[in-house]
Amino acid sequence: MSSTRLYRIIKTFLHYGLDEMVPKKMLPWYARVGRHSLFWLNNKHKDKPIAQRFRLAIEELGPVFIKFGQMLSTRRDLLPLDFSDELALLQDQVTPFDGEAAKRLIIKAMGKDAFEQYFSDFDLNPLASASIAQVHTATLTDDDNYATKVVIKVLRPNIGKTIIADVKVMARFASIIARWLPDGKRLRPKEVVAEYKKTILDELDLNREAANAIQLKRNFEQGSEYEKILYVPEIYSEHCHKNVLVMERIYGIGVAEIQTLNQVGVNMKLLAERGVSVFFTQVFRDSFFHADMHPGNVFVDATNPADPTWIAIDCGIVGTLNREDKRYLAENFVAFFNRDYRKVAQLHVDSGWVPASTSVDEFEFAIRTVCEPIFNKPLAEISFGQVLVNLFNTARRFNMEVQPQLVLLQKTLLYIEGLGRQLYPQLDLWQTAKPFLENWVREQMGVKAVFTKIKENLPFWNEKLPEMPDLVYDYLKVGRTSQYQQVKLMQQLLKQQKQNNNKIIYSILIASIVIASALLLQ
Repeated sequence: MSSTRLYRIIKTFLHYGLDEMVPKKMLPWYARVGRHSLFWLNNKHKDKPIAQRFRLAIEELGPVFIKFGQMLSTRRDLLPLDFSDELALLQDQVTPFDGEAAKRLIIKAMGKDAFEQYFSDFDLNPLASASIAQVHTATLTDDDNYATKVVIKVLRPNIGKTIIADVKVMARFASIIARWLPDGKRLRPKEVVAEYKKTILDELDLNREAANAIQLKRNFEQGSEYEKILYVPEIYSEHCHKNVLVMERIYGIGVAEIQTLNQVGVNMKLLAERGVSVFFTQVFRDSFFHADMHPGNVFVDATNPADPTWIAIDCGIVGTLNREDKRYLAENFVAFFNRDYRKVAQLHVDSGWVPASTSVDEFEFAIRTVCEPIFNKPLAEISFGQVLVNLFNTARRFNMEVQPQLVLLQKTLLYIEGLGRQLYPQLDLWQTAKPFLENWVREQMGVKAVFTKIKENLPFWNEKLPEMPDLVYDYLKVGRTSQYQQVKLMQQLLKQQKQNNNKIIYSILIASIVIASALLLQ
């Protein structure tokens, strides 16, 4: 990180008065002196609220900080409400870089001959521009001369170096915040920056994004009962590289374009319910979910308005859950909406999300205190995402460790629920989700689950079955050998003990004779 970049960051923060976030009494004398010495960097936005100034400063610092602000906006469990709302305003539309430069990067990755052979009609004007990459339209002609409209996504030049440098500065500021801000420890700034670093570095490998998209498409492939709820564009992996991704061009309506969706007569209720199904199917059926489903990455295929389909792009960030996390999470949701707070508390302890020493009684009482007021509302008005936020906030007071997979899950649920309620405000998320969760729990814990597990392990058992006689014989042989060795060892120990006893007796006799002789001589 150059000193020029560091100075610009500090200058921006001070011009927006972000130093006010740290109470002066919390700063050591040398920090206060240092702040006064920068007298020319005064707050130029005193008329704006601190949360708005924070958002504007991040916008001014460029793509890396904008991406960080977008990620931070989903951590409503850590930030005050006004900060979360302001950061949610950050948009993906970032100033694009030169189209000729983008074309040169693509040709360098693919090779000039391959680019000229397979691609034509390359549009130098980007179709969209985001903080890390931008996309251009083109026509792909395969070896059979079949032409397909595609988009080519290319990373911004030198964005990797910029990200690594800026993340280092963020880590420094995080250390300062953790040490001096009153809520520094609770906000866990170091962990947040570390989480952001991992996420954004993953997004710098477009081969990873291509693989994620292929997996997600396969999970919702044609012929399955879920094919009508989510469509993932085709990825042309033979033309993809670390900094270039080629995929089918889709023609959908942005999910945030509510007026357009209504004008074409889309069944908004069905669309909203399918959004919920998309989320729970990815999480509980596949254990593989798109974790960046904000409005810029989600479109609607309204070819048949009465039967709309969701379209997902940009699979750079995905989340996974293991079998135990899925089971505990599903049981938590069911217990929570049945108001069985005792079970919610016990599940958190059993899963290891909170320490085993946690008092279940106290934890249950804390959960009830936070959550009972929520249930005074009709179920249709209860925010599923907010329930999860409240639950994690309460658990954090009982030293719940940050679970990265649950953070991604919470973020995705907030996105999906926000989109669903925007499309159809009367959406009863619980009515849509509860049957799915209850059915999943039954399948995982009932008789059907036992037979499913046996069926899954049957090929392995069939493979090992012919070896069973040899394995039993070897076990018995080892057992007999081991038993013989134990008997032999016991005999040696007894013999050694007998010898030791004899030595002790002889020593006592000799000592007695010596003592008796001394007494007689005296």
